[in-house]
Order: sequence, then C-alpha cells, then structure tokens
Amino acid sequence: VFDEHTIGLHPNDIGRMNELLQQLRDKGNTVLVVEHKPETIVIADHEVDLGPGAGTAGGEIVYQGTIEGLRASGTLTGKHLDDRAELKSAVRASTAALEVRGATSHNLQNVDVDIPLGVLVVVTGVAGSGKSSLIHGSVASREGVVSIDQGAIRGSRRSNPATYTGLLDPIRSAFAKANGVKPALFSANSEGACPTCNGNGLIFTDLGPMATVSTVCEECEGRRFQASVLEYTLGGKNISEVLTMPVAEAEQFFAAGDAKLPAAHAILDRLVDVGLGYLKLGQPLTTLSGGERQRLKLATQMADKGSIYVLDEPTTGLHLADVENLLGLLDRLVDSGKSVIVIEHHQAVMAHADWIIDLGPGAGHDGGRVVFEGTPRELVAARSTLTGEHLAAYVGGSDAERPTA
Repeated sequence: VFDEHTIGLHPNDIGRMNELLQQLRDKGNTVLVVEHKPETIVIADHEVDLGPGAGTAGGEIVYQGTIEGLRASGTLTGKHLDDRAELKSAVRASTAALEVRGATSHNLQNVDVDIPLGVLVVVTGVAGSGKSSLIHGSVASREGVVSIDQGAIRGSRRSNPATYTGLLDPIRSAFAKANGVKPALFSANSEGACPTCNGNGLIFTDLGPMATVSTVCEECEGRRFQASVLEYTLGGKNISEVLTMPVAEAEQFFAAGDAKLPAAHAILDRLVDVGLGYLKLGQPLTTLSGGERQRLKLATQMADKGSIYVLDEPTTGLHLADVENLLGLLDRLVDSGKSVIVIEHHQAVMAHADWIIDLGPGAGHDGGRVVFEGTPRELVAARSTLTGEHLAAYVGGSDAERPTA
C-alpha cells in the first residue's frame, strides 16, 4: 500500500517510481496506491474514485473500473484527469531581486542566483537536487519572509481550525453580545466547557500498555459544552452547531443576516481560497494531513505583513480540481504586492510561473547547481534539463509525448 508516494518527487522520479510499481505487480503482488497525480492514475489496472466531494460531501465510491471509464464517468477526477495548464502568454516583470551568493548548504555547490521579486517564482528540480537547501537555507530566515511548510502545527487535541486561525475570538464575542453574557461561556476550554469531559467531547481511558481508548461523553454527547450554554444562539445556531459547520457553510452563514460577522467572514474566505472549505471549524488539528496543515498555515499567515511568501510543495494532497484554485490564490497574492516563491514539482504550477529556477542536473552529489533560470516558455523551448523535457511534454498534452524515466 502506497499513500501519496509521489510527494516530493519530480515528474522524472514519478516515471521511475511507476516502473517500480508495475514491476511489483508483475511479480504477482497486489499494489494499492492512494494518489492524485495523473501520471500514476493512468497506469493503474483498476481505478477506485471516492467523492463526490470532500469531508461530509464525500465518503462514497463514485466510480470503479478502467481508466477509459473514469475519463467518461463525469466524476471530478474524471473531468479533470486530462487537465493541462497552458504557458502564460505574458509574464509579470520583476520589481527587484533577492540575491543569494555562495550558497553551500548540504549539496549546494557555491550557488549564486538572483531570485526575482514581485512575481511568482517556482524553484524546481529532481528530488534531492538542492531546492529546499537553497530556499530554506538562504531565503526563509530573512526579514520580511513568511515561510510556510508542512510541519506539524503546535497544539493539543483541543486545537482546531477555529482556534488556530483566531476565528473563534470574533465568534465568541458575537455570541456574547447577542445573548448578553460573557464570551468565556463559548469556549470549550473555559467556563462553558462540559464538566464531565472538560470540553473534550470525549472521555479518554488509559489502559496502561495498551492504546488509550476514547468514548463519546455521555453528558454532552460530544458537543463539548454545558447544556445551558447551548441554549444561547446566534443566527439560529448554538456554538456547538457552528463548530460542526464545514468552512464553506460557515463562510455563507457569517456573510449576511443576523450572523453577519465581517471579521470571521474574512478568515473563512481565506480558508475557502486555499481549498479547505470542507474542513469543520471544530475538527481536531491532529486529523489534518501535511498538505492541509500547510494550507491552514497559509490561510492564517496571509494576513501577516510579510512581503515575501515561501511555500514548500503546496499542491501536496490537492485533488486535480483544486490545483486551479491554488493557482488563483498564488496570483492574488502576487497581484496584492507580495513576492511568492514556491518549491514545486507540479507541472501546472511550473507552467503558471513568471520565472523558474531549475536545480540539478541530478540529485545529491550530482545536483546542487542552477541548471536553468528563465520563463517557463524559455525552459520549454530550450529543453536543456529534465524539467524542461517534462514540462514541454506536459503542455504538449499527450501521454505519448511524455519522456520516460
């Protein structure tokens, strides 16, 4: 069983991995792959597509069968399987440059490079070529740089998107004002918490050497709050009902009517922008994937005053249909005056860039050098690197044109 094994892999590396998967199958093994990348989806003998949406809108098998049947199925995956981003007809002009001189972190070989500012820059190259060493070692720590990675978010199992983003603060204040009571009542970590489970919604039983067992609290039935607190409402909803709302539903709820709350709506709008509309406001952060954590960080830090944003593989965990939304978000960041630097292998992001910095030519000791700097169109025209070859085949559109590993 392989769960998104293409994370961190260049298209060339994905081709090599696909060959290994097929060799495993041909030796008599059953190979199960959880994956979003079309390069891997198309080599499968049998497809199982879940949906139709995400979160509460998903959880069903919407198609299973051949790749040809998936293309004709009308599911989100089927509709977007053959999507190909086009090279932009015009790219933005940079306003300045961030100079990196003599970078030698890890396998970098005394790298000198000027990273354009005021535009969307994609740093790419085969896995292990030195991308992260260059950006995290020489750029991320500088003043004015907001670096957003996929690392774990600090917080207990009580933490959730509402608490992490600061969304809960204006919601608690609005509930308090509407009902003439204290805001602390609407926090499951404070006065309003169910006394039996201490606002967890669950009772945790330590079984010594065995795994801890959790059961739904019988007193609050998992709602986390005292019964008296749930009698207070805002826009016809109590605090528990609000926290079980998906982000997209909450974004509409706080947009107008009795529950209109601009401060909350602005945060929810950013969460929808990064493709997290399906997350519940009160969903524990411990249940989020690496890609979801990074996008939650991005939505939170978009309100910061940094002028340069660094994102490390933001397409991780994204369905084909969500990549277009991510590109729109990156564009809005740049158009608002930010400089955006993305470490990425996804060809759609490369094609959408204003400037590409390609590291290589190989990995480890064979990498650590800048092998191309320029626009995506120039990279495709030159085809002088592995990235250029794969991007040229991608924008060409046919599977047959894609180079093998």
